[in-house]
Amino acid sequence: MKISVQPPRKRRVLLFATAIAFLLAAVACKKEAPSLSLLVWEGYADPSYVHDFENAHNCKISASYMGSSDELVAKLRGGSASNYDVISPSSDVATMIASSGLTAPLDLSKIPSYEQLSSRLRSLPLVRVNGNVYGVPFTWGPNPLLYDTTVFPQAPDSWAVLWDPKYKGKISVWDELSTLYMAAQLLGYDKPDPNHLYNLSDEELENVKKKLLELKPNIRKIWATGGELTNLFENHEIVAAMGWPLMTNQLRAANFPIGETIPKENTTGWIDHLMITAASEHKDLATQFLEYMIEAQTQKKVADVTGYDPANPGAAAFMADAQRKNLHLDDVDNYMARIYFWQQVPRRAKYNEIWNEVKAAQ
Repeated sequence: MKISVQPPRKRRVLLFATAIAFLLAAVACKKEAPSLSLLVWEGYADPSYVHDFENAHNCKISASYMGSSDELVAKLRGGSASNYDVISPSSDVATMIASSGLTAPLDLSKIPSYEQLSSRLRSLPLVRVNGNVYGVPFTWGPNPLLYDTTVFPQAPDSWAVLWDPKYKGKISVWDELSTLYMAAQLLGYDKPDPNHLYNLSDEELENVKKKLLELKPNIRKIWATGGELTNLFENHEIVAAMGWPLMTNQLRAANFPIGETIPKENTTGWIDHLMITAASEHKDLATQFLEYMIEAQTQKKVADVTGYDPANPGAAAFMADAQRKNLHLDDVDNYMARIYFWQQVPRRAKYNEIWNEVKAAQ
């Protein structure tokens, strides 16, 4: 039998051509891998849980973070909606965004974990427009008072502590309308109806402005991002602030002596949703992402990072007793009663005008 043997040079050419073909195929596959672009609150695209979705779906998640609801709205209205596939509006702007045509209605048959979400959160009308559902509840929580426990061995019992002259230049507040709501609570405008915080009259808003102007000498900085506030505490520039549980988690992880409390006046808070933009070119992948993010096990991982309460109560089954207690999942109804969840503000432009005047004042 005669065996045909290719000349060495021909074999080398064949091997080189094969290698080039594999390389081109790999590059083509890489180019074809889809990418999801997010515009979300800090902590909502952490690699600790997003990485598993990327691997399972051969895709890449890229995230931009927002510092306030108004920043999100400004970007969407400014023509940037087409730059993002998934957004995370809070309860104060969710309805406006859902009814604006900027987001796509969801096919809930493709999101089986939706039925596992808190019935209380699902029943709210925030993201329901003309019979369609435009978002899934994702997390919820308060805007608590954060404090340095070396300065306050006992938790401050009132937001009024921020006005104490002894803390001149040692306080921070959030660059967001929640700071107006907090001052309004101190003035009693949430009595008897907490919802009135979102419908203040011109006279009440002027009084809120006056109250916050009295706070200005104590303000070291008005923070815009979670990382900013974390750094202010770590650098010992401030001793107390309105913050998020996310910063509490971050500071505890850094062994900073941080405390968190809801004062006797109670506080405002939020219900964050995940929505798919109408302009997204990856709606099927985005729908799969929403499903993944509200599954009980993912929700537990999100809580690990953010310290926020999960929209899926099933997440509690994957938590230790201490975490369930820290998140108040053992007494959810009473905890929620202390949080005045953000609502749509009919006169949002007026509220922003007042807040900008406070910021601009010397």
